[in-house]
Amino acid sequence: MENEKLQALREDYMMASFDEKDAQQDPFVQFSKWITQALSAEVPEPNAFNLATIGPDGFPDVRTVLLKGLDDGFVFYTNYHSTKGRHIEQNPYVSANFLWLALERQVRIKGTVTPLTEAENDAYFYSRPFESQLGAIASPQSQRIKDRDALEKAFKDLQSLTPETIKRPSHWGGYRIIPHAMEFWQGRSSRLHDRIAYRLESSGNWQHYRLAP
Repeated sequence: MENEKLQALREDYMMASFDEKDAQQDPFVQFSKWITQALSAEVPEPNAFNLATIGPDGFPDVRTVLLKGLDDGFVFYTNYHSTKGRHIEQNPYVSANFLWLALERQVRIKGTVTPLTEAENDAYFYSRPFESQLGAIASPQSQRIKDRDALEKAFKDLQSLTPETIKRPSHWGGYRIIPHAMEFWQGRSSRLHDRIAYRLESSGNWQHYRLAP
């Protein structure tokens, strides 16, 4: 594609606004409100978010994961031996980004990751569809494999298991992102977007304020 065509791509966001006086004091309450609205609007995969970790080479590495819990943090699950799992073990600082284009919104998050408890991991793993449980066991996530057939064979070899006999792998579980900064972005006309940022103070209270677009 020619650069001229790329440069000509633009949208004038006019759907909504977001002002400081409308922002909740607690960013988790604000996030819950926005993701509920994304669900109501039937945004595809509203719980999908980009997760950025830092590798030992110093480069950020980003991929899409799914939000599976919201409490005092943002919960997601993975293979601890995966690339992101290895990165997190070495450096627990991450960034995340939710994008709901249909609502002209995004939420940016910076925080520290902590692993979930074994009880939390078990509760979610055994709530998943049986085939998803098998897939989690069969896949050596992020490791090089010979071909697709090798992966499908590993999955097929596990199909002798039953929901009663399957065991969660010790290397599969979840993480909780505990944020210290969040930003809520609402697209506006003429690129004068609304950006309301939250920062966690040493007192444990959240402060929010407007940023220039």
